[in-house]
Amino acid sequence: MESAELVAILREVRDRVRASHPQTAAGAVGIPLPDLMPLVHARDSAIGKVAAIGTVNPRRGGPVNFVVQAWKRLVARVLDWHVREQVEFNRQAMACVDAAIEALNQSNRALSELGGRIAVAEELKDIRNHWAEWRLDWEHKLQQNEIQFLRSVADLQGAFQHRVSLMDASYRDALHVSLERAGSDIQKRLWADLARVREEFDRLIFSELRLIRQRAGGVGLPAGPSRPEGTANEVAPTPPSLDYARFAERFRGPAEHVKAGQRIYLPYFEGRQEVLDIGCGRGEFLELMREAGVPARGIDLSEESAAACRHNGLTAETADLFPYLAALPEASLDGIFCAQVVEHLPPERLPEMIRLCATRLARHGVIALETPDPACLAIFATHFYLDPTHQRPVPAPLLAFYLEECGVGSIEVRRLSPAVESMPALASLPEEFRETFFGGLDYAILGKKL
Repeated sequence: MESAELVAILREVRDRVRASHPQTAAGAVGIPLPDLMPLVHARDSAIGKVAAIGTVNPRRGGPVNFVVQAWKRLVARVLDWHVREQVEFNRQAMACVDAAIEALNQSNRALSELGGRIAVAEELKDIRNHWAEWRLDWEHKLQQNEIQFLRSVADLQGAFQHRVSLMDASYRDALHVSLERAGSDIQKRLWADLARVREEFDRLIFSELRLIRQRAGGVGLPAGPSRPEGTANEVAPTPPSLDYARFAERFRGPAEHVKAGQRIYLPYFEGRQEVLDIGCGRGEFLELMREAGVPARGIDLSEESAAACRHNGLTAETADLFPYLAALPEASLDGIFCAQVVEHLPPERLPEMIRLCATRLARHGVIALETPDPACLAIFATHFYLDPTHQRPVPAPLLAFYLEECGVGSIEVRRLSPAVESMPALASLPEEFRETFFGGLDYAILGKKL
C-alpha cells in the first residue's frame, strides 16, 4: 500500500511538472527545441524503482504464501542496513536528474523567448523594407508629377507670351497713354472738387459762428496747438476777428484725437466723486469722465466753450479759476485736472494757483497738470509761439517744486506727444540725443495730496 501511494504521489508531481512546463519539442518560431519528455519518462521509471527498494511483492493467500511473505519481510528488515546507503544515493541521483530537467526547461524557455524576439525583429525588418520600397515609388511618382506640372506651366506661359506678342505695339502705347491721361484728369478734378467743398464748408462754419458770437455779445479767447481755453484773466486780449473754433480745430486737432490722448488719465481718476476740470475747453476730459462714471464739472474763461460743453450734456460754466477756487470750501475736491493752462498764466501767479488747488483737494486727492515741455526744443520752433496767449513755458522740475511746497506728494512726470511723430526728420538724429533734446512736446505731472 505504501508503494502504491508513493507511485500516485509521483504521478501527481509529474502531472504538475508537465502542466508547468508544456511540451517544447515542437520548438519556438525558427528555433527547434529539444524534447525532454523521454528524459522525464526515464526519470519517472527510476523514481518508481527507488521507491520499490525494500518492499515485498504481494502474493496470493495460503499457508505457504504466508510463510514465504513473512520470510521475505524478515530478510528485508535484516538487509535494511545494507541497502540504506544505496537508497540514499539513488534519491540524490534522482534529485540531480530533477535539477537537470529544470535547467533544460529554463533553457528551452529562454530559447523560445529569443525566437519570439527574432520573429518580431524579422517582422520589423520586413516592414522597413516595405516602407523603403513604397517611399522610393512615391518619390518617383512625385518627381514625375512635378516634371509634368512644370511642363504644363511652361506651355501656358509660352502660349500667353505668344498672344501678348501678337498685340500691336502702337495700340498698347496708345492705350497706356490714354489711361494715364484719363487718370490724371480724374485725379485733378477730384482734388479740385474736394478743395472747393472744404472752402465752402469752412466759410459756412465761420459765418455761423460769427453770427452766434454777435448775438451772444462777446468773442471767445483763441486756442493754441495744445490747449488755451483755460487761460486766466491776465492773458492778453486777442483780436475779435480770430475764430476760436477754427483755430482749435486746425492747431490742436479734432476733439476725438485729443480725447484719445487723454485716456492715459483714466486710471488716476477712477472712483473719484468730485472732479474739477480747470480750462475744460471743448469738454474732451469731461466726456471721458462721463463714460467712466466719474462725476466731474468744468470751468473755462470762454463762454463759447462752456456753452458747447453744456450743449453736449456736460456740466460746465464760465469762470476765472482764481475766484472760483477761492470760493470753494477747502478739501471739497478729490480730483483736479488742468491741461494746457499753466503756460497761459503770468509766472508770478502760478504758485497762487497751485496753492489754491492743493488746499481745495481732500487728502489723497489727485491732481494732474499738462503743459508744453520746454525741455523739448522742438516746441519753440513749431508749437509754443503759435498761440499768442502763451506767457512762458513751465519746466517740470519747477512745477514739481511748487506742488511739493503745497503738500502734494507722489510726484510723477510723464512725457507726452513724442516730437518724432509730428516731425519725422528727427528720426535721423542719434537716439540718446533725440530723447534728451527732442523728446515729448508735452508733459503731464501728477501727484496726490498728502
